[in-house]
Amino acid sequence: MKKKTRVLLSFIVVLVMVLSLSSCATYEAFYHTFIDKSEETYETVKIGVFEPLTGPDKEYGQLEKMGIELAHEIMPTCLAKPVELIYADHESDIYVAEAKIQELISKEPTIILGSYGNVYSMIAGDYVEEAKIPTIAITNTNPLVTANNSYYFRVSPVDSYQGIALAKFTFEHLGATQAAIIRPASDDVATALSSAYEDKFIQMTGDPSAIARTFEYSRGTTDFESTLLAIRNLGIKAVFVPAGEDDAAAILKQAKELGVNAIFIGTDVWATESFVEKAGDAIGLAVFSADYDADTSINETSEAFVKAFKAKYGEDAVPSPATALAYDAYMIAIESINRIGTVRDPEFLVKSLSVTSQHPGASGNITLGGDGDPMKTILVERIVNGEPVTIYVMEPTIVYLGI
Repeated sequence: MKKKTRVLLSFIVVLVMVLSLSSCATYEAFYHTFIDKSEETYETVKIGVFEPLTGPDKEYGQLEKMGIELAHEIMPTCLAKPVELIYADHESDIYVAEAKIQELISKEPTIILGSYGNVYSMIAGDYVEEAKIPTIAITNTNPLVTANNSYYFRVSPVDSYQGIALAKFTFEHLGATQAAIIRPASDDVATALSSAYEDKFIQMTGDPSAIARTFEYSRGTTDFESTLLAIRNLGIKAVFVPAGEDDAAAILKQAKELGVNAIFIGTDVWATESFVEKAGDAIGLAVFSADYDADTSINETSEAFVKAFKAKYGEDAVPSPATALAYDAYMIAIESINRIGTVRDPEFLVKSLSVTSQHPGASGNITLGGDGDPMKTILVERIVNGEPVTIYVMEPTIVYLGI
């Protein structure tokens, strides 16, 4: 009798501990995960891969696929079962995408990764939410992908997050207490970036007038002389420019000609060889954010990832940001499933994903939240001798605590 009592008491203690450690854990989830194994008859853990593997976007879909497959080679099991990748090629077509996501859902994957291209993920959104299949986008930055959809997550930060990171760079690294903004008018992304940058910069400086001037220009403008002269006359040393390659290159070239002594700060849109070519000698005035740089070691995972990538694709091969992010998406998926110990509870899996904290990923340290959007490591780079060099690393814990 005493033995039975001890067993019962031990069970109660375990139950209390589990429920205490995870407030999101329901009794039903606990029951299915730790007690009732009658439904755990699956032979593999299925992970869906929803990507454009053919068609105009196939190059980008393949980059994400490479990261997923490399991660799968390194971590081929989950819950002591083989992981099975189930591919759905939507052929870079929005109409095919609608059919393919439904076809993929019918195969009952535990989680889905993808798709490259915001529009394809937004098409998938309603279907994965209705089917209750957690999904992780890899390179999507449009807020609408995760907005009002508790089943969609992403590992690439939304555009406005870069504004926060770059404001911190302006204050912490450049030591600037005043800045200006040059942005295209009637551009939603530029407006969101500017707003995030301004809010964070004002918060950090404690000065409501820290943004000395905001200049807007119409698309197609090629003459920025009056704006740049105003910046020079104000003595502003930091200028945030959430603009595309052509506009930004024109601004940099004219700034150099006019002798504007300032640093022009851009987003990852500038992190391309084509922008460096367009900016020419004026590239020395520019810095820009980046999700990932293979030459920058953030943690042990980022180092191991590069080694594994080169071992698979050759010593001269350089992983792209998309491939690193895809690697991270797969690893976070595996980690989240292992954390709950079952493939049978999608709501529990959503909660597991949402408590991902400081995951040491190939692209940096990643923290997810209930809104599906990540806080992650962001780099700021400049071009030195034709090559990007990291000059500042912003960690997500800093941003998390600062918001």
